[in-house]
Amino acid sequence: MTDEPEGAGMRLLLVEDDNHVAAALSAVLTRHGFEVTHARSGEEALQALVPEGAGFGVVLLDLGLPDQDGYEVCGKIRKRTGTPVIMVTARSDVRSRIHGLNLGADDYVVKPYDTGELLARIHAVSRRTAHEEPAPGGESALNLGPVRIELPTRQVSVDGSVVQLTRKEFDLLALLAQRPGVVFRREQIISEVWRTSWEGTGRTLEVHVASLRAKLRMPALIETVRGVGYRLVAPAA
Repeated sequence: MTDEPEGAGMRLLLVEDDNHVAAALSAVLTRHGFEVTHARSGEEALQALVPEGAGFGVVLLDLGLPDQDGYEVCGKIRKRTGTPVIMVTARSDVRSRIHGLNLGADDYVVKPYDTGELLARIHAVSRRTAHEEPAPGGESALNLGPVRIELPTRQVSVDGSVVQLTRKEFDLLALLAQRPGVVFRREQIISEVWRTSWEGTGRTLEVHVASLRAKLRMPALIETVRGVGYRLVAPAA
């Protein structure tokens, strides 16, 4: 850890119904420079985010809430604000994680998690959000067969129909689309999209690739190059 915490000055909304867990986690996050607000239910969390995200840098959302389904809360949060959401879930299966990402979550951690892992993910989503920029090269749009990627507006469409992507999904797709057919190493993708070299992000990369394939309904668009990384295979027009 550095002497100056990366979380210094960042407001974080912790959505957790267990007061003991929340107290312990709040203490850790506070020591690392975060200003923590605790919401005990989905409704409290939604109220805390009014108006326009209420200045929070990250939402840490436990899915096991007493009043509403955590996935439903995630979807409602995304409709209200672009604040990054990290899901905390006891479900380790890929389908559950993809479901959360489809609803707009930016990342996830699986219980039981290491505090260092959680901090790394918080820092990664906050750094990426703070540094979001259009892709280099001055192009305003990328056309790949039926897929159109609007860089300034961060909008993706397939055959003219808009596909809703999370920020990380868009960044991943835009990166690969810059150089169709070129293999991007996993380490390179993680560095460019997640702005971190932390090794544990590799699992998140796999889930985001799976989510992109499902949302675009083009499983062959992103090809896995075993032992190396991924490349985008440009479809026929």
